[in-house]
Amino acid sequence: MLCQTPAMHSTPTPSCPVAVVTTTVASAADAQRLAAGAVQARLAACVQVEAIASHYVWQGAQHEDAEWRLVCKTLPAAVPALLAWLRAQHPYEVPQLLTHTVQAEAGYAQWVAQQVDG
Repeated sequence: MLCQTPAMHSTPTPSCPVAVVTTTVASAADAQRLAAGAVQARLAACVQVEAIASHYVWQGAQHEDAEWRLVCKTLPAAVPALLAWLRAQHPYEVPQLLTHTVQAEAGYAQWVAQQVDG
């Protein structure tokens, strides 16, 4: 894993890339199923589940619904496999699948790398 040491810190702390994939579902049961499945399949090291309220337009009608957001931490190299798995398992016709890469403290990033097959 390639980690970088920031030049501007008084005590340099290596940082390493970690990918974050988020999605939402309509039920706590689906959130639990997807979270547990992604971790069990070693596609994500950790999945946090958050209760949220979503406001959106679907098929011409405005909606406000309770949803559960899943925040999956994984390796950048494992993102394609995680996205494919989520698409196959997701209950929504058009699931929200958002991905971004963040810089994590080296110890956490190394733990992610140990948990994910990537």
